[in-house]
Amino acid sequence: MKYTKATNYALHTIAFMMKHDKTDNLGLQTLAKHFNISSTYLSKILTQLVKADLIQSTPGVNGGYILRKKKEEISFMDVIKAIEGTGALFNCDLQEEGICSILKVMEEAENVMEAYLKNKKIYEVIQNHSTNE
Repeated sequence: MKYTKATNYALHTIAFMMKHDKTDNLGLQTLAKHFNISSTYLSKILTQLVKADLIQSTPGVNGGYILRKKKEEISFMDVIKAIEGTGALFNCDLQEEGICSILKVMEEAENVMEAYLKNKKIYEVIQNHSTNE
């Protein structure tokens, strides 16, 4: 399975925001420069994170982006769903006798992975990473 680059950037952006104090508004240009990506592309990603209520946007000269949810609450799945949506990863187009037994296995695997990513908090991972360095 492969996620888009947008999901990669979104996960890293959320992790970066968690490393900064909640009162810091991080500007689009600052974030784009840090990740060395186009501000236009990053803006689209940030818009999706705002729509998912994970971050909030503050307009103006001192504006920028800050976390909306508590950093301890944001899971990998929250960010993935914000970017990738909620559609199934596998669709059974080749049904035999009206039943796709392969679909059943793929759905079970997806449910296990989704549960794991829902329980895995980004903050825990970056916190553990900082203490191991």
